[in-house]
Amino acid sequence: MRIGFYTLGCKVNQYETEILKELFAAKGYEIVDPEEPVDLFVVNSCTVTASGDKKTRQALRRLKRKNPTAVAVLTGCVPQTCPDIAQQLPEADVITGSNCRGALVEAVEEHLTTGERIVRIVPHTKGEAFEEMKASAMESKTRAFLKIQDGCSRYCAYCIIPTARGPIRSKSLEALKLELTQLAQAGYREVVLAGINLSLYGRDFGARLIDAVALACTTQGIQRVRLGSVEPDLLSDEDIAAMAGYPNLCPQFHLALQSGCDATLARMNRHYTTQEYAQVAQRFRSLFPNAAITTDIIVGFPGETDEEFAQTCSFVKSLGLARAHVFSYSIRKGTAAAAMDGQVDPQVKERRCKELTAITDQTRLAFYQSQVGRTEPVLFEAKQHPDFVVGHTPNYTPVTVPCPDNLRGEIRMVKITAAGPEGCQGEFLSRVSGAECPTLG
Repeated sequence: MRIGFYTLGCKVNQYETEILKELFAAKGYEIVDPEEPVDLFVVNSCTVTASGDKKTRQALRRLKRKNPTAVAVLTGCVPQTCPDIAQQLPEADVITGSNCRGALVEAVEEHLTTGERIVRIVPHTKGEAFEEMKASAMESKTRAFLKIQDGCSRYCAYCIIPTARGPIRSKSLEALKLELTQLAQAGYREVVLAGINLSLYGRDFGARLIDAVALACTTQGIQRVRLGSVEPDLLSDEDIAAMAGYPNLCPQFHLALQSGCDATLARMNRHYTTQEYAQVAQRFRSLFPNAAITTDIIVGFPGETDEEFAQTCSFVKSLGLARAHVFSYSIRKGTAAAAMDGQVDPQVKERRCKELTAITDQTRLAFYQSQVGRTEPVLFEAKQHPDFVVGHTPNYTPVTVPCPDNLRGEIRMVKITAAGPEGCQGEFLSRVSGAECPTLG
């Protein structure tokens, strides 16, 4: 049977989809693009924002219209947090949550055997174990995402993820070592350590994130290690210094900010001030030359005044961010913020989002311009055009280089010669494979 997968959301979701693909392939299913004719399709959902919920519903209904006789499967965070999802989406034949991913094949095959609708959402429980599953390959990827942590106990006022993902739990160091070795043997040059709250890795069994970093960075064959999003208040100076001792740890750090106003951060139940955030960012920059700091920022959180928003804009300008994801606050039922007074008008949120995005566009361009003249190793990922290849430097600056060869998965030294809003351009220090590469322009 032909089965397609459609994934929304974070790197953890992408990793879990790869695992699901392998589980279904092992049972004889043919994995195809979800836009092709299929017998089954799986939508792996995201509920971080109201937009994620909406996109999940739209994706499932669109794929069902495209393949009306196909078995429709919905899994992930949306069902886990929405008890009436079965009534909302009668198009779904099989519905499971974010827990017990390994049981999805069984649920699908039960439906195929009985013809009955399967709705099987297993509640998260205190003390539940990390589901030890591994992906041996990331289809069409040049870097491998590796989920090492799940769950969160922080309960930020706006966030439904503790409900969607359950308690903190981590991949064992033994299982991590085995998976890293297998990924290296599969030819991956770069791995990205990912988690729902990555900074809390190992807290459930007495380890720390630095232990996972050390293991990844010392795995033979892995040339680059990259971190997913980390919480600025959960990284000690000692651990940051220890990370700097591994030259193959990429100098790109996604430090979740959410707001540049201390009063707003307090209402959000974030556990740091803007001054503390700036100190952590500076700590990384001082220990990792040419480091890129990236982040997420929410605008229009309940009670955010014009003055508070202005403070955020000023703080963001001062940070010199390489990139930022700016998005409007959306009400998540079941969170503390949903009941707060001072909900911001949607038009005000939209205006603020555009204003702050314009600021972060400027800081991104300035960062890219600061890379001009540098010579960096670039991991190539795709052909952008028949005569050009595109890849990323260690600090995740996108670089386009003129060359007709397919260098996917290769790392080559590139001199960065120009910068624009979407990234940089560069040239090889020498010819590639003896081919004469076209010139820029």
